[in-house]
Amino acid sequence: MNKEQEDVDVLEEELVENEKSLLLINDDVNTFEYVIRTLMEVCEHSREQAETCAWITHYKGKCAIKHGSFDELKPYYDAMLERHLTVKIE
Repeated sequence: MNKEQEDVDVLEEELVENEKSLLLINDDVNTFEYVIRTLMEVCEHSREQAETCAWITHYKGKCAIKHGSFDELKPYYDAMLERHLTVKIE
């Protein structure tokens, strides 16, 4: 392996390590329609994508709704919290 390939491999590893997920956590407060509408408005999900995320969250307890760096996800995190949804960045 040459030096350039090693540098590319290191950069790719750093990108993967820096990628985070914004997780929507299930609650017993918000309605499906509210969650779906919020995902569409805040995360720019299609209706189908938002419904799928809502069902996954309901049955599995959480769902990754966005991926990116912490800095990219923070505005979405804040907006979801403002709408009283439970989210975390991992």
